[in-house]
Amino acid sequence: MWPFRHSFLNRVANDKTYLAIDYGLRRIGLAKSDPSGMIASALQTIEVKSEPEAIRKLADVIAEVKPSALIVGYPLNDDGSINEACRRVDSFVEQLKSVYDGPIYRVDEFGTSEEAAGIVHAHGKKIGKKKARIDRLAAVIILQRFLDEQV
Repeated sequence: MWPFRHSFLNRVANDKTYLAIDYGLRRIGLAKSDPSGMIASALQTIEVKSEPEAIRKLADVIAEVKPSALIVGYPLNDDGSINEACRRVDSFVEQLKSVYDGPIYRVDEFGTSEEAAGIVHAHGKKIGKKKARIDRLAAVIILQRFLDEQV
C-alpha cells in the first residue's frame, strides 16, 4: 500500500477534474480536464524505465491533481478486438489501483498518436526527437473523447 493513496471520496462533489494517461513502456503522456469536465489540456510527459517507477511517478501526479477519475488509453485493434498491448494496459491499471481508489475508465485510443502527429505538423513543427509532445497530445485526445461522451 502506498502511503499517499489518493481517495476520490475527498473530492468536492461537483468537481469533474479528470486525469488522462497515455501509457507507454518508456513515456507516459498526461492530460487533465478543467474542473467542469469540459476541456482537456496537456499536462506533461513522464519518462520511466519500469512499471514500479511509472506507478510512483503517477502517484505523485495523482496526489497533486486530485482527479475525480482516471482515463486510460486502451489500444484496441482497429476492429475493436483486444491485443497484447491491451493486456499490458490491464496489468498497469491493476497497479494503479494500489495508489488510486477512484474510478478508472479505459478509452479506445485507436489513432490518437497519428492524430497528435497531424496536429504537430499542422502547426509547422517537426516531431524529431520530441516524441514526448506526441504522448501528451495523445492523452489530450483520449481525454477529450471521454469528455465528449459525457455530455
